[in-house]
Amino acid sequence: MKYPPIEKNLFVKNRAKFIKAMKPNALAIFNSNDIYPISADSTLPFAQHRDIFYLSGVDQEESVLVIFPDCPKKEHREILFLKETNEHIAIWEGEKLTKEKAFETSGIKKVYWLKDLEKVLFELMTQAEFVYVNTNEHYRANVETQTREARFIKWLQEKYPAHSYLRSQPILQRIRSIKEPEEIALIQEACNITEKGFKRVLQFVKPEVAEYEIEAEFIHEFTKNRADGFAYTPIIGSGYNACVLHYIENNQVCKSGDVILMDVGAAYARYASDMTRCVPVSGKFSPRQKEVYNAVLRVKNAAAKMLKPGVIWADYHVEVGKIMTEELIGLGLLTREDVKNENPEWPAYKKYFMHGTSHHMGLDTHDYGILTEPMKPGMVFTVEPGIYIPNENLGIRLEDDYVIQEKGEAFNLMANIPIEADEIEAWMREKK
Repeated sequence: MKYPPIEKNLFVKNRAKFIKAMKPNALAIFNSNDIYPISADSTLPFAQHRDIFYLSGVDQEESVLVIFPDCPKKEHREILFLKETNEHIAIWEGEKLTKEKAFETSGIKKVYWLKDLEKVLFELMTQAEFVYVNTNEHYRANVETQTREARFIKWLQEKYPAHSYLRSQPILQRIRSIKEPEEIALIQEACNITEKGFKRVLQFVKPEVAEYEIEAEFIHEFTKNRADGFAYTPIIGSGYNACVLHYIENNQVCKSGDVILMDVGAAYARYASDMTRCVPVSGKFSPRQKEVYNAVLRVKNAAAKMLKPGVIWADYHVEVGKIMTEELIGLGLLTREDVKNENPEWPAYKKYFMHGTSHHMGLDTHDYGILTEPMKPGMVFTVEPGIYIPNENLGIRLEDDYVIQEKGEAFNLMANIPIEADEIEAWMREKK
């Protein structure tokens, strides 16, 4: 990991929130992710399962967390099982967590090596009535590969079929959606690094630059500032490519007169940022491009003002749709007649703005949160309206990350990142 150690009190607080929601006489188990193979001896870089990281801060493979607050043995109420480190592993792979370092990281005093898991777990299971297992229930999840967590759950339920099994996800979806101040600070740092990357790119963009060269400028700046890397696969689409919502090839040359859509965010200490900006390849928007750009910006600003405690996500999107509809009429893309005759299941504005406006953000770019429940202070949401006009080779999306406050407007974590059209043009002129 490139990031400095996170104070363990964050993970102590996170476990306390989870424990508060557990049934009596229940234990909960969380696994790290696998290191995924590619071919021969090649593997993907390790990426920790966000749930075990959220609850322990442990950022290495082959780790297991057990929480059993009612365990008769006090020392077994929180346990970490870790891959045993040795001199050989330290030489070939780098130093792994020792038991002492694991405590410094997590605040968990009892640490066993992974080889002791089955023996210790047998004792714990004889004392527990309920077992929380951790399945992936995110509304966007589409998992075809069997994960380490899934394999473990299958093994556990076969070995201990008489226990009552419960789901960790309803608890995690709620507690992870509301960020602690320490988490907000880490997301802010991810946003600050994204800001540095974007300002670097504004000095770099010019006609005949390739999309992948822009991507390279971002990752250079991100890595220089201790980011984990990109929070998600970057989208850098110029001209027509900006109208492809999940365009990730980033392999075309940027032509004078086009606009580049850049949906890019740095990850820092496993926490994500999520930014979208649009810039003119030649350094200046055409009147039509600026007209569409400013319409999107007005929608974004209006939407951000709606992010307040008590708001329901679905209702919020309906209101944003109304604002977008008026902007599209003003741009000559829709008529009042189009709106009058629209299909309520797919409103007229969806022809040009077909995705949602906001999603939870945190340890995952599309973070945990129960969308049918009201927004609460401490939640972090993106705001990202867009207008896509393929026959004009123009796609504009603008996106910032906001923290919902107890009172007043949501706090913009990306307030220092240039977004006004004139501001973008001014930054681009400076390179000359």
